[in-house]
Amino acid sequence: MPTFTREEIKHLGDLARIALTDDEADRLKGELNVIAESIAKVQEVAGDDVPPTANPIPLEAYLRPDEAEQPLTQEEALSGAPATESGMFVAPRILGEE
Repeated sequence: MPTFTREEIKHLGDLARIALTDDEADRLKGELNVIAESIAKVQEVAGDDVPPTANPIPLEAYLRPDEAEQPLTQEEALSGAPATESGMFVAPRILGEE
């Protein structure tokens, strides 16, 4: 069963560019060891006869059929616009003149 030492935790912190105090390293050591123990327990249970899965319940995508439809005409698309010019939407300027 893998166990992490304080030195390994400090090294991981250095690799991640995270300054860890001794108290933080001790707390993380305990937390990471619990996670490693949990992973080891799962690996004991999962045998060769159990296929790996991302989700134990089969999921299906419920999508509508892909059927071609007539798109809006330019006039229909612009019909609800508050302002148009030369067949395009007119919107207020949001950037400066620079």
